[in-house]
Amino acid sequence: MSDAAQPTAAEVRAAAEAVKTALDRHLAAVERRSGEDDPAVYEAFNELAAAAEVYDELLYDRYDEVTPFEIPGADDSLPPYTGPEEPNAVSVLIRRDYAVAEPQRLLAQAQRIEAADDEGTEGAGTVHGALGILFGEFEPDEIASRHKEFGLEEGDSTLWVLAADEPAEPGEWLEAPFDQADPQRVVCRFDVSAVFDDLDEDDEDDEDLAAELDELDDQEDGEDGEDVDDLEPLDADRR
Repeated sequence: MSDAAQPTAAEVRAAAEAVKTALDRHLAAVERRSGEDDPAVYEAFNELAAAAEVYDELLYDRYDEVTPFEIPGADDSLPPYTGPEEPNAVSVLIRRDYAVAEPQRLLAQAQRIEAADDEGTEGAGTVHGALGILFGEFEPDEIASRHKEFGLEEGDSTLWVLAADEPAEPGEWLEAPFDQADPQRVVCRFDVSAVFDDLDEDDEDDEDLAAELDELDDQEDGEDGEDVDDLEPLDADRR
């Protein structure tokens, strides 16, 4: 990052003060909470997490230093469930992102579909048109399982299951399906992201390093061909 783009020392200091204030508010909310699912505690928790994240970013940008704070992910930051104990209906919200990694493969698949369609389709010559043909022909789950065949590369995806008192009226939410999603009615949520893969790889690297260190220790302990556990203790007069 260039010096011109770096935050000032005063901005970092202000972010630190914001963390202190949010920390005091969180403690006060916890001390006054009315139960396990007190919304005031949840709100103070989110404010503290947001303040800590801002401070962490500014601190790194300015001084190339980090904090020991771990900002909760989406699953950890869901509010307490307040929906019905016995839902009469559920809504399943799904979002999957793809990158068009191989446009020519996508176009070729769309042209095959177009050629096999007795009624004929239009638009297979453009990426925009090919996407319309592809998603019009196949179910989303089939596209997800065969995305490489269609020249697509998976991005992040999320699935929310929300409890409802009654099924929605026909056409009620079609224009904006996610806008009416109440986080407090989420029964369960499943996220898939490359971010999690990176974290898993880091854990595996740590485990591999630990295994290598253990192996080196074993080699050093028994480098003379003797197992350390089999060595007899030295007598007092030999020490």
